[in-house]
Amino acid sequence: MELEAIKSLAAALAIAVGALGPALAIGILAGKGMEAIGRNPEAANKVQTAMILSIAFAEAIAIYALVVALIIKFV
Repeated sequence: MELEAIKSLAAALAIAVGALGPALAIGILAGKGMEAIGRNPEAANKVQTAMILSIAFAEAIAIYALVVALIIKFV
């Protein structure tokens, strides 16, 4: 197999695996956040702030995976 093909496959695998965890985490966070707001609407602002912050941290992991995939592909 040619080196470019192996690099492309490795980059695709890195972003696929690296995006799977954050995607699941964001889905679970959003679901639990909506459930918490539904149970206690008065705490919506606190729950929403914590939920958005947690989603941003989870999304950062996917961005790191993208950076690693780009490094694998182009270096």
